[in-house]
Amino acid sequence: MASFWTYTLVCFGSLLSIVDPFAAVPIFLALAGGHDRATQRGSALRAALTCFVVLSSFAAAGAVIFSFFGITIPAFKVAGGILLFAVGLEMMRARQSDTRSTHEERHEAQTKEDVGIIPLGLPLLSGPGAIATVMVLVGKSNSFDQRLGVHIAIFAISVVTFLILRSAALFARVLGKTGINVIGRIMGLILAASSVQFVIDGLREAFPKVLG
Repeated sequence: MASFWTYTLVCFGSLLSIVDPFAAVPIFLALAGGHDRATQRGSALRAALTCFVVLSSFAAAGAVIFSFFGITIPAFKVAGGILLFAVGLEMMRARQSDTRSTHEERHEAQTKEDVGIIPLGLPLLSGPGAIATVMVLVGKSNSFDQRLGVHIAIFAISVVTFLILRSAALFARVLGKTGINVIGRIMGLILAASSVQFVIDGLREAFPKVLG
């Protein structure tokens, strides 16, 4: 049971740093801030649900995807780690990484009435980095309990994301741009460290005799 909760907390921390709902606050306000409170809550809920469905689907189908494309878990850990490190580096520089959403996607979203699913839910919250993270975490799991822990962490992150986006205006007033950037930099540092660990684990598993 201790291993289950420990792994769940590890998954929660890793996902929190890559999903980073605080970084989505300014974008959420830019896209939905002009709507009434009920519409904003609806957009926040759809964004969180989209995040949950996308990440849960890839977590559940991770083994099938690996088998279908002939990808080994060590290879995905190394590739995912490199991708996540690039995202973490941009977060530490207080920049919006294009691996989460491009400038063109964010500009197009400004003309949409409902932005909860696209671009907030996908790709901003559940983009390539988050998908890579859940698949690596599932690949690292050693039991059904740990795989369940990944799904529990995804659910918890989705709930936290909804609560933060629902109160986006409050967080923006309290934290300000500087506060949000500071949180983003801390999350970026955690993400970068996690991504390096992913690469190390992947290389050790790929070359056990050399690096074991």
